Amino acid sequence: MPTRSAPAASSPKALPAAAGAGAAVTPKSQPQKALEKLGLRRDIDLALHLPLRYEDETRITRLADARDGDMVQVEAQVTHSEITFRPRRQLRVTVDDGSDTCVLRFINFYPSHQKTLSVGARVRVRGEIRGGFVGREMVHPSFRAAGGELATALTPVYPTVAGLPQAYLRKAVLGGLARADLAETLPAEFLSKNLPQPLSSLREALQFLHHPTPDVMLATLEDRSHPAWQRLKAEELLAQQLSQLQARRVRAAMRAPPLRSPVHGPQCTLQEQLLERLPFRLTAAQQRVGTEIAADLTRNAPMHRLLQGDVGSGKTVVAALAAARCMDAGWQCALMAPTEILAEQHFRKLIGWLEPLGIQTAWLTGSQKAKERREALAVIESGAAGLVVGTHAVIQDKVVFKNLALAIIDEQHRFGVAQRLALRSKMTPTSQVGAQPGGEEPHLLMMTATPIPRTLAMSYYADLDVSTIDELPPGRTPIVTKVVSEARRDEVVERIRSQLAEGRQVYWVCPLIEESESVDLINATQTHEALSAALPGTQVGLLHSRMPVAEKKAVMALFTSGQLGVLVSTTVIEVGVDVPNASLMVIEHAERFGLSQLHQLRGRVGRGAAASACVLLYSTGDAPRLGETARARLKAMVETQDGFEIARRDLEIRGPGEFLGARQSGAPLLRFADLATDTELLAWARALAPVMLYNYPELAHRHILRWLGGKAEFLKA
Repeated sequence: MPTRSAPAASSPKALPAAAGAGAAVTPKSQPQKALEKLGLRRDIDLALHLPLRYEDETRITRLADARDGDMVQVEAQVTHSEITFRPRRQLRVTVDDGSDTCVLRFINFYPSHQKTLSVGARVRVRGEIRGGFVGREMVHPSFRAAGGELATALTPVYPTVAGLPQAYLRKAVLGGLARADLAETLPAEFLSKNLPQPLSSLREALQFLHHPTPDVMLATLEDRSHPAWQRLKAEELLAQQLSQLQARRVRAAMRAPPLRSPVHGPQCTLQEQLLERLPFRLTAAQQRVGTEIAADLTRNAPMHRLLQGDVGSGKTVVAALAAARCMDAGWQCALMAPTEILAEQHFRKLIGWLEPLGIQTAWLTGSQKAKERREALAVIESGAAGLVVGTHAVIQDKVVFKNLALAIIDEQHRFGVAQRLALRSKMTPTSQVGAQPGGEEPHLLMMTATPIPRTLAMSYYADLDVSTIDELPPGRTPIVTKVVSEARRDEVVERIRSQLAEGRQVYWVCPLIEESESVDLINATQTHEALSAALPGTQVGLLHSRMPVAEKKAVMALFTSGQLGVLVSTTVIEVGVDVPNASLMVIEHAERFGLSQLHQLRGRVGRGAAASACVLLYSTGDAPRLGETARARLKAMVETQDGFEIARRDLEIRGPGEFLGARQSGAPLLRFADLATDTELLAWARALAPVMLYNYPELAHRHILRWLGGKAEFLKA
């Protein structure tokens, strides 16, 4: 049976000089640089650097009592040690603890291994017991010379990077934990309010999580349901909610020009004229969110609103009405999109709607010729251009607005914080009609076709006002989605022939445009050649991000006009492309795409009266079947076309970090809490945050500083 030695007294070990607060300035060692790479600069950063897992070094197990698959620590004597060369070079060591023997195998080893594991040495070894060809064995176990007291707590294994050994990191964390200011920042009355069990103190929780006692149920540590984990997650969620509220308060203190339509007498306002000219009627949802935005724009506090709506729900016309209100009040509006294709799609629509009303629109992209760009910059600076549409070029230093009052950002999650701030800073506070002194910024309307699940909105978008277009315009046809194996590729090509025969058009989307050694995918160029050969008499176009801009425009123009029957493309057509005659979408290697991206791509069809379909063509490669995550994505695509349900499932599959766009959103992502399971703690944090911010401002400030440090500034974007 397992035996335990007498407990040994433990005391905090000193932090290595690398992490000390007042160390002399000396060249940084590799471990010091690695600590900074992990973001471990403050004592509290080290204290909050929690283990990935734990090793139980508190007991010695007899080999005779260990079962295959057990992770055990044994103390034994080396009886044999040799280097063998079959089937490959390795060090094989036999140990005997008096109850049984075991072979230790090392594929990678050093002379120090051989020295410590020499015949006759007594060692303490920890590893997984396996049944081998010649008896029981451990492969690459940890080991050291026997002797010394056994640990009294589980040994933490921390997330690390190259050049930062566990031993060094453990000392650093222990020192940071000993020195960190862990004074309570939570008001005492909230430690148990509306919670299933009272929260422990932060210091107790951290001490336990860094060195849990051996009798703890490991499952509660692994699934983070232990009370100590609950305290950490509650603190983290509270810090995030406080930051969001603080950002909202800062914005509320700033000023923006109130955009009230002037009195035109019998003449209609620009918004009214635009509504009269539209070839369709707004849905009830479009009217509702339009009213919400209009109310924001009349205030002298800057609007900070997120407009969300499913693919094809009509966000662009809502943005156009907001722009019309801005220009009617005598101010300029800018609309920025992440890709040139999407920006040009907006530009064409807006020109068609607004130029007949006498509005001049400027176009700005990085690919413009110098003369065209100079002309655009001139009309923007003079104020002649009431609306400016473009890509990242809109925020470049040379772009000067006369009186920018409304910034619209489409697919906002694709822009980084610095880019959004740059657009908001384009408002010049001097010589503006009705401008308020100091603290000015334009109204901000952000749009996304990726609906935000409720828990994510409660957490990451708590500082925003959210408007939702929750219905599609009439006339959108349902899209039948099919999951088809690569083995049935010929059937898919036959389906394309039938669509072309009916006068329809087809998208074929590929994830790569050139061969990759690591990912064996058919690229767009090869697919274009194969489809051109398989569909004689049909013009097949090719579109990818590396093509010259003029060539991309020409290809899209041909497809939009109906001259191309099939468009083979990479994901540059994910958003913004609107061709009502396209009725079939084929997505090659669909298992490689994210769920939200698949939904966006599917939204390129079903825009006309014809029945539409989306074929998800998958390949298992060398694997016998699809992986669990890929299967879940494809299953969700077949089961629902509801963007909000897609978003909810996407959040479950990917987690909030990836859902928000490769972390470039700037929002501090949750390290410990899980929005899918910690809804009760999130509700608690939402309730406590305003109370703390207004009744305990000093505690709130300390809490934000402890958890977010400088990262809290990102939330003001």
